[in-house]
Amino acid sequence: MTKFAASPADDLDPVWKALSDPTRRGILDFLRDRPGTTTTEIVESFPHLTRFGVMKHLDVLRHAHLVLTREEGRQRVNSLNVLPIRQIYERWVGPFQELWSGELLQIKEISERGGPGGKRKTSRKRKNS
Repeated sequence: MTKFAASPADDLDPVWKALSDPTRRGILDFLRDRPGTTTTEIVESFPHLTRFGVMKHLDVLRHAHLVLTREEGRQRVNSLNVLPIRQIYERWVGPFQELWSGELLQIKEISERGGPGGKRKTSRKRKNS
């Protein structure tokens, strides 16, 4: 029996934390659709948040390296960095996708054979008296 110990903090932990919040995911969606957006434009696009609230979310996203920010004069221009999301995909989604693809193929083969014994089961209709 294989035992798995809890691993020390993973480099992707800040990414998971950042992605756990729906507002931060909304900001990432916004930046995906509008690369090179100023912080002011982001604040204006999330009217239910204060400027301070948006800045806190952006700080978490920057810490996770999901948002890159550069200064242009007095403005801060924000862009989405997809590399951390790609790393999550490669670490977590890819290996499980291969596992489930194999399982789904087995299910398909079993269903085409007609069940685990290889014989198709016929359904019997009950007659109502």
